Amino acid sequence: MLLNVLWAQPNIELELIASGFNAPLSIQNAGDSRLFIVERAGLIKIINPDGSINPVPFLDIDDKVVTPGGVGDEGGLLGLAFHPDYSSNGYFYVHYINNDIDSVISRFSVNTSNPDLADAESESVILNIFQPQPNHNGGDLAFGPEGFLYIAMGDGGSPADSDNNGQRLDTLLGKILRIDVNSDSPYAIPPTNPFVNDGDLNTLGEIWAYGLRNPWRISFDTLNGDLWIADVGQGVSEEINLASAGIGGQNYGWRCYEGSSIFNDTACTISNEITFPIAEYPHIGSSLYRCSITGGYRYRGTNTPGFQGIYFFADYCSDEIGTLQLVGSNWEMNFSSSFGNQGFAGFGQDVMNDLYVAALTTGNIYKIVEGTLNQDENSVQSILIYPNPAHDYFNLIHDQWNPETLDIINIKGQLVERHILGEGPNFQIPTGKLTKGLYIVKVYDTGGTPVIKKLIIR
Repeated sequence: MLLNVLWAQPNIELELIASGFNAPLSIQNAGDSRLFIVERAGLIKIINPDGSINPVPFLDIDDKVVTPGGVGDEGGLLGLAFHPDYSSNGYFYVHYINNDIDSVISRFSVNTSNPDLADAESESVILNIFQPQPNHNGGDLAFGPEGFLYIAMGDGGSPADSDNNGQRLDTLLGKILRIDVNSDSPYAIPPTNPFVNDGDLNTLGEIWAYGLRNPWRISFDTLNGDLWIADVGQGVSEEINLASAGIGGQNYGWRCYEGSSIFNDTACTISNEITFPIAEYPHIGSSLYRCSITGGYRYRGTNTPGFQGIYFFADYCSDEIGTLQLVGSNWEMNFSSSFGNQGFAGFGQDVMNDLYVAALTTGNIYKIVEGTLNQDENSVQSILIYPNPAHDYFNLIHDQWNPETLDIINIKGQLVERHILGEGPNFQIPTGKLTKGLYIVKVYDTGGTPVIKKLIIR
């Protein structure tokens, strides 16, 4: 008997974890329960497991980082990656645009006496790459499963890639680079890089893949090592590329192609030498204008089984979270409703592989969770409850919201407590009369719209 299985799009909700950041671009973990938030101005801050933010930044290099300004300016501190052996060597790597408007990839060390502080004087410059324009810098960093550092570089920002940097192998622009930071100072080129022995002295051995316009976020599948690359399009479409683990040398097409459509085929190779995206979407054609993809991660955690194997991304302009899932032999793409005026600029994983997203416009950090309990689909959960699990009380913090009533409901669906909330952003709710177990907290605004949280009492 054949059963037709319909894949249901996950019900995506955003749970507010922390707020008040200045243009957050990236979220990383260092192999422990902390989250490290990259701010564009040159700061890295720490969110602790209880949701608190350390008052002193982990790293502050704002004097080294160009101050972003002007339409289309994409400068700032753009990327962060912790060395696979960070717990023993204390090394981490950043990608920033300096005051000369060039890309700098540097290594820093953690403070030997305080794990919440970096040694700002420990900088060792690994690469300095000339940038002809202030945009299309790429900026992401990621360590591959083999321990090499991958660097995402944009095409340099000239209109329509007029210098054809994406296709040229004598420039590091428009590429994914792969270098060995464990060998010669400041780095070595892995001998297995695809263009090391191509016979052309002008070809740069650091190149792992090429034909990219502005790869805005790369990530590795923690299960199989595949490399995901989200590339921002020119004016028609956004694309997602996928490379099997350990396979380099791909030409992803730019400027010959934008997505799978010809853009400028002057002096281009034939199409069977191009690796086309596994998925793409147009800027127009839906009720919302989409314009700039923000790449994310393929979910490999265990806390949300409904997300398993799904690749998450976002569109910066439409404020939608997108999903891509392999159904049979086809990749199926879906979008959430718009979360409105967020400016999703980067994703991250915690040590359990749960997913987070950074909103550049609002300065918020959200955890991506699966909607349950018939809550309004894709609503932004703009409240934070901690501690959770709780004992005698919990704190309620809201973000630009007007909560009026808080209900606590047991697992039988019975209302056990109701609290009338006054004015203010913070409330302390006593729980001493509640027995141990799982509860549902419903917080209603003045219009009667609920935001729902799970609460555990110990």
